Amino acid sequence: MSLTVEQVCKAAHEAQYALAGASAQSKNAMLRAVAAALRAGEKHLLEVNKTDVEAAKASGMSFAMVDRLTLTPERIALMAEGVEQVAELPDPVGQVTREWTVPSGLHIKKVRVPLGVIGVIYESRPNVTADVAALCLKSGNCVVLRGGKDAINSNRAIHELIVAALKESGFSPACVGFIDDVTREGSFALLKQGKYVDVVIPRGGDGLKHFVLENAVMPVIASAGGVCHLFVEKSARLDKCVAVIENAKMQRPSTCNALEQLLVQKEVAEKFLPVCIKNLTDKGCRITACPQAKAILDKAGVPCSAADEADFKKEHQDYELTVRVVKDTSEAIEIINANNTSHSDGILSEDKAEIARFEKGVDAACVYVNASTRFTDGFQFGFGAEIGISTQKLHARGPLGLEQLTSEKYIAQGDYLSRK
Repeated sequence: MSLTVEQVCKAAHEAQYALAGASAQSKNAMLRAVAAALRAGEKHLLEVNKTDVEAAKASGMSFAMVDRLTLTPERIALMAEGVEQVAELPDPVGQVTREWTVPSGLHIKKVRVPLGVIGVIYESRPNVTADVAALCLKSGNCVVLRGGKDAINSNRAIHELIVAALKESGFSPACVGFIDDVTREGSFALLKQGKYVDVVIPRGGDGLKHFVLENAVMPVIASAGGVCHLFVEKSARLDKCVAVIENAKMQRPSTCNALEQLLVQKEVAEKFLPVCIKNLTDKGCRITACPQAKAILDKAGVPCSAADEADFKKEHQDYELTVRVVKDTSEAIEIINANNTSHSDGILSEDKAEIARFEKGVDAACVYVNASTRFTDGFQFGFGAEIGISTQKLHARGPLGLEQLTSEKYIAQGDYLSRK
């Protein structure tokens, strides 16, 4: 008999205290058991995932989105390797971040502690099930997972392997809860479990983020939506910009750190756009362009279509890019702040003053200078892994690694001390 959403959350709440007190050694051994279970279950995972992929194709899902959903032997191996890498990371729980003694003689320490129970609502990538579970378990948090309907069979199979490894390692299977209800009501029910769930993290598009923010009764760490911009400033090394833009757009367009909006300063637009955009269209990228950019591309014989207002705010998540000609850095900053999702935006430039203006002016979790937005990633930032990219300002911003999945509490020690 499947458990209700409330029962899953209550069980995780009750399991959190034993997990919070577990040693780093026991958690690491448990994570290695999870990785071994994923490897041993490869054949089963591939069979189950095939069902999800075939259903997605039949529904008309785009190639890029089907790619997000698909498991291969290589991706399962990487998923297991990712769990093992989390096991190798330093355990943040119990770390003393500051300590001092006050005149009364009281000695005070700030110590990292788990958040408690984390609810995660995510969309179509089944690897997220293993990634999120590993990060939460290592940071001493129980987690309740609610994946998207497109990957329900794959997510369920991965969860079953994780639960088996938890039992084998002496941990409660309730440490990783799974909500089988993939309807909107299932998500809504999770968002009302403030008695048992301490924080919820959405991982997906902007629509999911707003649904969670509007309905959650517990705190939310918004990790969703990636309308990422790159601005080519007139002093940029144009020959080097082409490869950066190609990487940002084409390497894996379905990810939240892929480039969606390209801004080019008007002084270099006529020279740069035909070369840069032809490189993308030759590789299968579709282009929507503002009137100025379209006139330049039409003249050069590079295929594109006219952009409407919705295109300038769109997270394409596909081989599609919107191009816009702008007056200067100030206009680029204004456009980015009006249309981005506070995820990742960058400038390609050799002008230190313009770079500094951009760095200070753009409101995003990650601001890049002469680099692809594709670097917004826990591994790339040296965190080892991340549960998502926070696009808000409290309590954490940017990649959410192990440290960001903890809070702090004060330990105050005296010698039978009373306040005078």
